[in-house]
Amino acid sequence: MTVDRESFIKSKFREFYESSSSMVEAPPSIEMREFGFLLFKDRVMVRHKGFRDVESLRSFLRQIVPLHAYYSAAYYAAPEEPMERKGWVGADLYFDIDADHIPTPCQKVHDVWVCRGCGFKGRGTPPERCPLCSQRRFEEKTWPCEVCLEAAKRETMKLVDILLKDFGFSQDEIKVSFSGHRGYHVHIEKDEIKDLDSAARKEIVDYITGTGLDAKFHGLEAAGEGSRVLVGPHLGDSGWRGRIARGVYDLLLKADGEHLEELGLRRNVVKTIVENREVIIRSWESGGPWGLIRGVGLESWKAIIRKGVEAQAAKIDTVVTTDIHRLIRLENTLHGKTGLLKVGFPTDKIEDFDPFKDAVAFKRGEVTVFIEEAPEFRIWEETYGPFKGEKAELPVAAALLLLCKGMAEVAQ
Repeated sequence: MTVDRESFIKSKFREFYESSSSMVEAPPSIEMREFGFLLFKDRVMVRHKGFRDVESLRSFLRQIVPLHAYYSAAYYAAPEEPMERKGWVGADLYFDIDADHIPTPCQKVHDVWVCRGCGFKGRGTPPERCPLCSQRRFEEKTWPCEVCLEAAKRETMKLVDILLKDFGFSQDEIKVSFSGHRGYHVHIEKDEIKDLDSAARKEIVDYITGTGLDAKFHGLEAAGEGSRVLVGPHLGDSGWRGRIARGVYDLLLKADGEHLEELGLRRNVVKTIVENREVIIRSWESGGPWGLIRGVGLESWKAIIRKGVEAQAAKIDTVVTTDIHRLIRLENTLHGKTGLLKVGFPTDKIEDFDPFKDAVAFKRGEVTVFIEEAPEFRIWEETYGPFKGEKAELPVAAALLLLCKGMAEVAQ
């Protein structure tokens, strides 16, 4: 016998909001923000809500018990009006780093897709079309594994580094948070950026992702007119000049011949680089390797630079940053796909943040669940699973993760 999964999840969410809604903090200028809530019942989205203070917001959370809670990155003169009458005043700068946009080998192990047309199943990223019925609609079940979240954390650290060193924001102006699911959010509230339109934000996105970078505009060029000797950027240069140099350095330090061939380099060029690796690495102490190795010319360096740029750029969801009306997840609320919290922390604590410890909302109690199938995972210091077609008594936080993911049912 099983208990209704949805009812159980909602009961736990209700317990949390009744006991811990005081954790929820109001965003700055709360009276100018639009709020939205996805409800459990029929997955209805309630939008265009406004609140004058944090207590009324907390009261509303206790009353409706949402599956997801959001607020607008934008500021409006009349946030409760329809979109065309809200009166956009400005918007914070917001970045979303999600493991869905970062390829990791483990996705082929723990992520599952099902064709909505014929029910055909597969693992990893869904294809453009179903191989059986050619439909394009899939139901996806993704998993917040530690490898994927670590990859998202590395991208977040790259993004913060760019914002600090290249854009000149201070650590106090940058807010970082775990999304509660498979990634991280970076949020900047600053008067100077509020008026930026979508086009201006697209320029920021292009810089951060290294879109459209041409090496010749960042220091890679002939030493003089008619010269066949190349000069290029140095490791200590600012902006993308230095990032290009550091990306190339890391690539040449670690890449083997196979990886270099994948860049489209000719075999003789790859052989030259591999045989002279130590010389190339030492060359960064002076002018760099750009004109050092015979046979490695401009086009070869451009191919290497493209890969170096890819490694130095931050993989962000570009649509989120350019959307000046975006709703973003409310901090210290529960994520309906995991039962974990969206949690904020200082930029200098990113490396130490542990989502399976620091974002756990439910710290007491156990529940017995029947698990259809689930990979191995960790909550706090304990590891659970893998499971397949079995019952298990788990801490509430671990059980909720499986229940919210649709991988288990509550057993009696």
